[in-house]
Amino acid sequence: MNHLRLLIAALFAIALGTAAPAHAKVVVSFYSHDFGERFPHGFVTLKGRVDSTGQTVNYNYGFTARSVTPAILLGAVKGYVQSKEEKYVAKSDRQFSVTVDDATYGRLLTKVREWQDHEQPSYDLGTRNCVHFLMEMAATAGLKVNRNSDYFKKPKSFLLEVKRLNPGLE
Repeated sequence: MNHLRLLIAALFAIALGTAAPAHAKVVVSFYSHDFGERFPHGFVTLKGRVDSTGQTVNYNYGFTARSVTPAILLGAVKGYVQSKEEKYVAKSDRQFSVTVDDATYGRLLTKVREWQDHEQPSYDLGTRNCVHFLMEMAATAGLKVNRNSDYFKKPKSFLLEVKRLNPGLE
């Protein structure tokens, strides 16, 4: 009889374990795109599910000049946060991903809004470009970054540097 109670208790515990909600998280992936006529050259994707609300997340954000002309070589120009179609993301190089909790996801969205709402002109090739945006997103996600990097005009090299600074990133 005692064995039967233990078996029933074990089955009940297993049933409770499988009925519990799965922990959902948002995965932030950092991408680079080779230089050329496609912009932005660096961006992030946010995919997954928010624990607290169950909301499905599938966004991407990058920062670029509103109009890519020789004017970007002369100083600040209008900039904006841009989202691209899935085809663009698929043709880009994912450098690494990190899973974040709900609070960090919220801070990432706040950071995106800050960049979008920044006073114009907001894009400067030397001090506020797509790589600077990646740096802020990585720091907000809790990653170590080199704020004095030599790679602020090289998205892939910058992201590889972030990867070296954070052992264990995939």
